[in-house]
Amino acid sequence: MKVGYLGPKATFTNIAVNKLFPDAEKLPFMTIPNCMDAVMQGEVEAALVPVENTLEGSVNITLDYLIHEVDLPIKGEITVPIKQHLMVHPNFKDSWKEAETVYSHSHAIAQCHRFLHTEWNGIRCENTTSTARAAQFIKENPELKAASIGNELTANEYGLEIVKRNIHDFDNNHTRFIIISKNNIAYQPNECKLVGHKTSLMVTLPADESGALHQVLSAFAWRKLNLVKIESRPTKTGLGNYFFIIDIDRELDDVLIPGAMSELEAIGCEVKLLGSYPFYTDAK
Repeated sequence: MKVGYLGPKATFTNIAVNKLFPDAEKLPFMTIPNCMDAVMQGEVEAALVPVENTLEGSVNITLDYLIHEVDLPIKGEITVPIKQHLMVHPNFKDSWKEAETVYSHSHAIAQCHRFLHTEWNGIRCENTTSTARAAQFIKENPELKAASIGNELTANEYGLEIVKRNIHDFDNNHTRFIIISKNNIAYQPNECKLVGHKTSLMVTLPADESGALHQVLSAFAWRKLNLVKIESRPTKTGLGNYFFIIDIDRELDDVLIPGAMSELEAIGCEVKLLGSYPFYTDAK
């Protein structure tokens, strides 16, 4: 099996894909849309992409591309702890406090706002497509007075020195990653704990109808379906137009969830099943 992930090597997504697909051939792609396109075009059977972080919330590019650009069901999920470290080229190890620029993914930079604000208030922060791409850039440009933010695997992969560990703002820092694939796929997670199953729906409300959201929530409530997440995203058809992504803490059954979906359609909502899938946590 070929599985795509947000690369290059040693990203947090790389760590997650190693957990879920230890024996698969893993192919890195430079952006999240590239990962999804690779699945659509048959270059890989599945892809793993980040969808939400504890500190920074949803990864909007993942949600928007999944909804608006590709038609790929969710086949699984894993939550991985995130530890952000500050790293530099070995040549710059002794004078790292003189750094003029910090490179990393925008989410990683945001997760370390407190450290950057107190230690290097005013330092220039440059966004890259991933934490590993930032480390790769530092490795390839040893003359720069620069640092990057990433994980320990990144430092080892690109030969960088970690000069400050655990610089993220809060200890409870985790990221959720989802598996997307056209087909049902088999995988053997390694060092993972099965937590349960989820079903994800996309619901678009009838236009400007009073109490519509209350009716949507009621369809789940009286069936005692527990919603673990509900999030609005713009439909991109005009200001004030939104759809909702709803995660249900239950595997798709024959009665309750289909009944809720039918009830929503009866009141004028558009409903799409995004996937029903197992979700795991990193057991280490």
